[in-house]
Amino acid sequence: MKYWPVPNSYSKKIPVKGTPGSFWEDRGDRRHCGIDIYAPKSSNVLLIDNGKVKDIGVFTSSKKIPYWNLTKYIITQDQEGVFYKYAELEDVTVKVDQIIKAGQLIGHVGTVLNLNKITKKSPKYIQEIKKKSIASMLHLEVYNSENKETNKYHGGNWFGSKKPKNLVDPTLFLLSTIRDSYP
Repeated sequence: MKYWPVPNSYSKKIPVKGTPGSFWEDRGDRRHCGIDIYAPKSSNVLLIDNGKVKDIGVFTSSKKIPYWNLTKYIITQDQEGVFYKYAELEDVTVKVDQIIKAGQLIGHVGTVLNLNKITKKSPKYIQEIKKKSIASMLHLEVYNSENKETNKYHGGNWFGSKKPKNLVDPTLFLLSTIRDSYP
């Protein structure tokens, strides 16, 4: 059984292609590498499928961009070899190399944006998020192999014209969690 990663999310609707928070959304000078699942700050984040923790680290920080808060990421690999990146977390409750079960708590939703530090000079899509006051979310990415292309990657965005070959649309993975939750 697979689990929806944020049981307390505002919705289980997956953003439609081209809309804010959708996979490969065009943000002007960058592309969005995952899907954003909006939820109240500190909401539980659960593992989608059985796997192993491969990496944990800092995802965003005001040291990189002034309007970012400190958030973390977890990369897991499932039994099929698929890599999941759970990002924009306020904390992490697992350790690298830990074997974890689907539905297990792995962290909590963080607040990626400091709304008070967003200005008219900030990217347009960031200003739109400020208007909607939606700064807490899980950012979910999926890869069919380990992501080693990081020179054009920054905070969940890709600064290149071509999508990385190993980056996969998370939509089908999320849809499978919804199907599994209903008999």
